[in-house]
Order: sequence, then C-alpha cells, then structure tokens
Amino acid sequence: MHLRLLTFLLPVALACGSRDAVVARPDSVRADSAPSPARVAVRDTVVHPDSLRIPRAPLVARPEAVRGLYVNRWAALGGRMWELVDLAKRTEVNALVIDVKDDRGLVLYRSRVPLAREIGADTTQPMRHERLRAVLDTMRAHGIYPIARIVVVKDPLLASKKLEWSIKRRDEPTAPWLDKNGNPWLDAHQPGVWSYAADLADEAVDLGFSEVQFDYVRFPDEKRLVREATFPLANGRVRAQVIRDQLGMVRCRVAAAGVPMTIDVFGLTATDTTDMGIGQRWEMFIDQADIVLPMTYPSHFAPGSYGIGNPNAHPYEVLAHALGDAKRRTAGIAGAARIVPWYQDFTLGPPRYGAEQVRAQIKAGYDAGFREWLLWNPGSRYTVDALRADEGS
Repeated sequence: MHLRLLTFLLPVALACGSRDAVVARPDSVRADSAPSPARVAVRDTVVHPDSLRIPRAPLVARPEAVRGLYVNRWAALGGRMWELVDLAKRTEVNALVIDVKDDRGLVLYRSRVPLAREIGADTTQPMRHERLRAVLDTMRAHGIYPIARIVVVKDPLLASKKLEWSIKRRDEPTAPWLDKNGNPWLDAHQPGVWSYAADLADEAVDLGFSEVQFDYVRFPDEKRLVREATFPLANGRVRAQVIRDQLGMVRCRVAAAGVPMTIDVFGLTATDTTDMGIGQRWEMFIDQADIVLPMTYPSHFAPGSYGIGNPNAHPYEVLAHALGDAKRRTAGIAGAARIVPWYQDFTLGPPRYGAEQVRAQIKAGYDAGFREWLLWNPGSRYTVDALRADEGS
C-alpha cells in the first residue's frame, strides 16, 4: 500500500463512517470489508459503453512533490498531448491535469455514466478508449501522475438539459438565470449536480486517473446573482456552508474510489475573510478536501492588492503575500488539506509573462515552504525555458 495515499485517505474513511471508504492497494483493487463475489466482479473490471470488459487500470503513485501542467480538452485530443508527455519526461514536471469534464460540460471520452450519456455530454469528438489507454499507459510507464479535472457547477450543457437543476430567476422561478455570456449555471444546492461529478470521478479512477480535481466548486462570481436569483434549497444556509456540505459528500465518494480529492479555489480566498459571494471561505473548505489548489495568478489581483500598484508586474511579491496568508489561516485547523498553488504561465496585461515571471512565482512558493505547484495556461502552451531539466534524465 502506498503510504502517502494512506496518509490522505485513512482520516477521510474514518470521518465518512463507511467501511467501504478505505484506501486502495497499489494495483488499485479496493480493500473492502467482506465484499460479495458479485461486487468483486464489478469493482475489478471496467465496463465501457461498447460492453467490453477490461481489467481495472492500476494507479500511479503520487510523487513526493507534484509539479504539473494543465491539459485542456483539445490539447488532450490532439498532438499536443504527446508533446506535453514528452515535456514531462524531459523536465521537472511529473504530473498532468487533464480535462475529463470541461466548463462546457463536455466529457473527454465515451462514458458509462448514465447521465452523461443521457444528455450527450460524451458525444462531441470523444477520445477513443484505445487512445486514452495509450496516453495513460505511457504516463504510467514514465511515472507521470495523471489527474482528472472535473468541472462541477459551471456546466451549461447539463443546466440546459436538466432545467430543474439550474439556478432560477427570482422574478420568473421557472426560467434559468443566465450569466453575462448568456449561459445557465447549475444550482450548487442540488445534490444531483455533485453526485454526477462524483460518478464521473469514479469512472476516471477506474480508467487509471490517480487523483481527482474538482473545479468550479462555487456559485457564479456575478454580484447581480444576489438580487436576480432564488435558491429554494438553501434552508437557511449561507453559501459557504452549502459548498462545505457538498464537498463533504463528494469527498466520501472519492475516498471510496481510493484516490486523493483536490479542489480549485479562487486565489484571493486565502486573503479575503468573506466567502466573496461565491461560497468559498477559506476556513470552511480547507478541511473538506485532501488538497486545496488556490489559483494564485498575479494578473487576477486588483491594483493595490497587498499595497502593490500592479500585482501582475510583481509575481514574487504577490505570491509571497497570498501564500503567507494561506499558511496563517490554515494553522491550527484539524484535518486541513495540503496546499498546492496554481501559478500563472499566460499573459494578461503587462508585462508579458515568460521564464522570469514563472520562476519568480515558483521561488516565492519554495521560499514559503510550498514544494508543489501546477502551471496554468488556458491553451496548454507552456514556457519551456521556465522548467528545470529532469534530474534523473
């Protein structure tokens, strides 16, 4: 059994109060309590939509320090996927975060999850399972850690197909509330929204993804939502409590799958003491995941943040402040998650980001005691010169 995986999952298994919420053996077969023969047959094989049964894929051991890159859906489907695998083989990068469900609601491959098939989430240029197997097998062979990114609440496809789960307008309760781009959002109060994400996570683990990362675990970040939308399932709960409750449920599900659960949160949550109107308040989510990933992009901090006129031009200083706040607010919280920051490898305003700016963020993290990191570029095109050579190559 991987000791690092045990460290993540055993406390969750106890908290969830389920004999099934236990850790996975290295070959990914679950150590359930007295499973029935029928259950063993289901858990030890993966059933694809074409009815083929194949052995459950083994998991990749989590590196001591994860250093990864985001891989969007289109990069995963094209030749860019292999370029990024090669980049990981040659550099310090040892993990890839791959879109399994993106923010349009599209699933990467043909799915066995009934709801995904019902709404056609897996029918837009799905990756063939043979290719997915080749990608994951190659990553495993080279010790590259595969992480499945699953977007939860921002899913316009599901919100339009299943209107009862969408956020509703206050002035017309049967009509969906639309964001500034004219898209509906799922209501974070709806348990089915989170169960769907957990079902997709189960499937991803069966296929060989060794960690599950949930993004958009929040309400929309538009101030007009307060006056325009209604939430009949709130039952007196503030938004931060809703997010906490839903994360707790999903975490138990993912723990049963035998892998760490991670969540993406706004970078400013480490500093802002409110829930920012989106339901993300640091002290209320930090113990509801195994790993929390604050999106600490300097370009996303307002002018004047931390007394810095142009935060985007001072990546080291911004990260030093934000990560310092994260450490301070996490101290003393029982069961707090590990913190792995996202860093910016894209340009949004001056100056143009290159190796100097990327390394400045990484250095700030190292100086603050954070040895792990992920790089975000929306087009999955990274500054190669910012990456150190693989010490073992």
